[in-house]
Amino acid sequence: MTEPLGEDLTRLAALHGVAVSFRPSPDRTVTASAAAVTRALAALGVDAGTPEATRAALADRERELAGRLLPPTVVRWSDGDGQDALTGLPEGTRLVIETEQGETRASLGRLPPGVHTVTATAPDGRTARAHLVVAPPRLPTPAGRSYGLLVQLYSLLSGRSWGMGDLGDLAELAGWAGRALGAGFVQVNPLHAAVPGAPTDPSPYRPSSRRFPDPVHLRIEDVPEFAYVTDPERLRGLREGAARLRETVLGKGALIDRDAVWELKREALELIAAVPLGPGRRAAYCDFLAREGQSLEDHATWCALAEVHGSDWHRWPEGLRDPRSADTARARLELMDRVDLHSRLAWLTDTQLTAAQRTAREAGMPLGIVHDLAVGVHPGGADAWAQQDHFAAGMSVGAPPDAFNARGQDWGLPPWRPDRLAESGYAPYRRLLRALFRYAGALRIDHVMGLFRLWWVPQGEPPTEGTYVRYDAEAMLALLVLEASRAGAVVIGEDLGTVEPGVREALRERGVLGTSVLWFERDWDGDGRPLAPDAWRADCLATATTHDLPSTAARLTGEHVELRDRLDLLNRPVEEERAEAAADTGEWLDLLSRLDLLQGAGGGADTSSEEAEIQAVHRFLLRTPARMIGVWLPDTVGDRRPQNLPGTWDQYPNWRLPITDAEGRPITLEELAASPRLHALMEVLREEE
Repeated sequence: MTEPLGEDLTRLAALHGVAVSFRPSPDRTVTASAAAVTRALAALGVDAGTPEATRAALADRERELAGRLLPPTVVRWSDGDGQDALTGLPEGTRLVIETEQGETRASLGRLPPGVHTVTATAPDGRTARAHLVVAPPRLPTPAGRSYGLLVQLYSLLSGRSWGMGDLGDLAELAGWAGRALGAGFVQVNPLHAAVPGAPTDPSPYRPSSRRFPDPVHLRIEDVPEFAYVTDPERLRGLREGAARLRETVLGKGALIDRDAVWELKREALELIAAVPLGPGRRAAYCDFLAREGQSLEDHATWCALAEVHGSDWHRWPEGLRDPRSADTARARLELMDRVDLHSRLAWLTDTQLTAAQRTAREAGMPLGIVHDLAVGVHPGGADAWAQQDHFAAGMSVGAPPDAFNARGQDWGLPPWRPDRLAESGYAPYRRLLRALFRYAGALRIDHVMGLFRLWWVPQGEPPTEGTYVRYDAEAMLALLVLEASRAGAVVIGEDLGTVEPGVREALRERGVLGTSVLWFERDWDGDGRPLAPDAWRADCLATATTHDLPSTAARLTGEHVELRDRLDLLNRPVEEERAEAAADTGEWLDLLSRLDLLQGAGGGADTSSEEAEIQAVHRFLLRTPARMIGVWLPDTVGDRRPQNLPGTWDQYPNWRLPITDAEGRPITLEELAASPRLHALMEVLREEE
């Protein structure tokens, strides 16, 4: 039985953005436990452990808010829409604004977009200093409709890959897709830096750092200093090892071995790093160091310390757990060569990411590379160490129980503290966005609902014992719109699953596109049948599937049910699952047939019914008003296996599979580009457009 929360605890929680209840469905309200609320408050620095402490904390908070002139961060939209904290100041309050551009102003009129500082002095003598975010009212709508490819980069090996797809492959894919297919974008998985150490967590959604990319994605031969390595024999041996790794994946059916790839690349990169940089390259590297500043120094220091003490900073010697300690400063000096190496690797990776985007745009893509922002970081990694004052200690991000997962989810990612973000003017969030937008034509935000609230799970408790904690969504959105507008980039929110009322509307108002997956688009408020194409929303990326879902071929044939049955993942008899899956697919095929989309499928008389159905699915997507159409690259060649099977850990090789053809044979980028099946599907898109 849930312990009653009490009026004081309920009021205190509300004042700190901690939810005391939530609604998993419109007709059901669930009350959070007092323990979950109390621990969430404790992670925010608020003691509610006893009734006396709760009353004292409540009185302190009410007194603070009553006397506060300004919140720590204020948002003002440049079109003047809406009220903000500045419009509610007492009459006669004097303002001094220090703009991001270095100007000092005494009025709010025509402030340029940016993150400024405002100082308010009220007639009664109270003063307040706050961050002032001025943002455009919304992101520009993408010019015209575009279609593009969705791919997990590691899964796409070329004849030059070192055992997994790399940034050279990404540039080749983008250049070819733009020029030969008329594609407008290529969307990839998060390329954030992973936590080092073997075995590395292969999931791209649990990185060490979201701020810096992972050098495992480097194309070694594309680094200019590669040509001048002084030990070519050793380098030749490493390349031969890479060829063997590639062959085991492509020719022998082995899984992608990220750790083995990194061992070879790390050794090669250390040889390359020993080559002196030329004057121009040295100047470019110094510019990168100056631009990235403390953030890069922290990241490279963590990487160097992890080589000595392991990849979980909680287990390091106590003096090294603080990035600002004297012990850490001494260790940084002692490990300066390694710190410089990791800084150099970040620069090289950033350079190749920028080059891939340039290649995509030169190939005629209006967007180019769409990068993916994971929802959080590993608790033992570089970001959690360097920014630990911004993270909620003892908490993890997850999801409450729902119709698909009765036990809820714990993703093992520490959440940002909303109070610390606001106090800093959202500095780590701003730096993160700015870094990603430098080489992204568009950014997909995983679990975009996290800009509004996140499910916090206390450490050691099941996900059912969590509660929602709210963020300042207006500030998070304003900064997102500001940085994306500066970069001329599009933003796509992954808003699948249970979405709080009002969230999609708020995102659409600011120009953030949503995500619509065909199989989930039904008339849930009516008869539950598949939505006709003209009933879909326009402001979205529309796809047939994603990395977490079955491929289209597997769904059409029902193979996804058989896979889950073999892995003992079904919660009811397999016959019931088969029947439901067949009925679901049958309703969609019936709609496709009624719309005459199954007729005249590309590929000629030999086109299989499966191919014709996949083509029809994509014809349907083109009938919707969606601004972006995404084609899952494995679907173009009939790949059966999902890249990730939620609910599994070691039962299924998540994040380690190469793209295969319909017979399960791994295929290279070169073979994929020559695939008649791929060209038939893409021709359907070009003709429909």
